[in-house]
Amino acid sequence: MKLINLKYTSRLLMIIVIPAVSMGQNILPKITMGLEEASGPSDFVMTMQIIFLVTILSLAPSILIMMTSFTRLVIVFHFLRSALATQTVPSNQILIGLALFISIFIMKPVINEINDTALQPYLNEEITQKEALNIAAIPIKLFMLDQTRERDISLFIQLRQLDKPASMEELSIFTLIPAFIISELKTAFQIGFLLYLPMLAIDMVVSSVLLSMGMMMLPPIMISLPFKLLLFVLVDGWYLVVESLVKGFA
Repeated sequence: MKLINLKYTSRLLMIIVIPAVSMGQNILPKITMGLEEASGPSDFVMTMQIIFLVTILSLAPSILIMMTSFTRLVIVFHFLRSALATQTVPSNQILIGLALFISIFIMKPVINEINDTALQPYLNEEITQKEALNIAAIPIKLFMLDQTRERDISLFIQLRQLDKPASMEELSIFTLIPAFIISELKTAFQIGFLLYLPMLAIDMVVSSVLLSMGMMMLPPIMISLPFKLLLFVLVDGWYLVVESLVKGFA
């Protein structure tokens, strides 16, 4: 079947391309790569912007996971799905997408500040690239400091045998990031524990009722699942979970 599809695809391309080439239409693009001498400062600035953009895109997954609210959100959503015992509903793609867009919503003030104070002045050639990076790191550090416990920060300062900074703003971002991740993991697990409690209570009640009725061969999860979903829908669970998560970063 694949060979037949490939055969028809190649024939279709020949039907489209050959007449166009014979009529003198240049529809096939030519891609070239090389190093040439810049004609002026603007060409060099444009090249550096492209390199900087490619670097940011390559580091985007790490930045998204390590320096934003994404870690806490995605862990809580997976805990919630496990507590409901709905297996793969919602799917991983839905949970990750929801966590992604909520993270963008939470980080919007930080993104706006970085754009106003670092990115736009750099694009307007008012500051250098190094100054732009230093300015952009300030709102990110302040965001992480608000969500990081001092105990976790002290741990990594002691592990690196560093002197305690005079103020938290002087703390290295490479020391702050692992401390921030540990704090986010602890907070996410605490929220996950609270989500499990009512679902665990339903499982225990259902198991006790089935045991008293002598229906030991019937899986309790099969009976408790509708009650879990009913409770979650009646209390508007998604609204409460998302509201508490977003307000936790306020």
